[in-house]
Amino acid sequence: MPLRMNSVDIADYLKARVRTVKDWPKPGVNFRDVTTLFNDPDTIRVMVEAFSLDCTRLGVDIIAAVDARGFILGGALAYQMHKPFVPVRKKGKLPYATVSQEYTLEYGTAAVEIHTDAIRAGQRVLIVDDLIATGGTLLAAAKLFASLGGIVAGVAAVIDLPELGGSNLLRAAGFNVHALCAFNENE
Repeated sequence: MPLRMNSVDIADYLKARVRTVKDWPKPGVNFRDVTTLFNDPDTIRVMVEAFSLDCTRLGVDIIAAVDARGFILGGALAYQMHKPFVPVRKKGKLPYATVSQEYTLEYGTAAVEIHTDAIRAGQRVLIVDDLIATGGTLLAAAKLFASLGGIVAGVAAVIDLPELGGSNLLRAAGFNVHALCAFNENE
């Protein structure tokens, strides 16, 4: 598989490899399972290469990723780019002083955290996750970095579910959003 593909080729390549699990975790939901992408070294390379181009274009200083599937790509990307890696964890999972940000779920709220020394003022961060749904987790992560004086250069995900509105919410908040592919609910 060539590593330098255009965005249409990358989207088609990834979509053909994502497993859709119908009616999971509840009836009527089409769950987009990215674990099939992580099971193929060539596919991992394609995703990391595409995100590496974003890092270079955006002048990124730090790679951050959201708990848990985002860690897989974020860690690989940080290694590839020789950049520091910052985990954005669920509340209560980090051992040192943290800042926390709540966000709304379909039924209730949740929170994510980063260490207070995760970023210095003025550093540029790319936040990586596997999927953009409602955008709440990524928006909360972006607010964490901004609260410490960081600059969110962009958010990146493998899959966008545009019908759920997350990518539009992130763009409306002023963030550069890059998803490698998108799925509509009827696909």
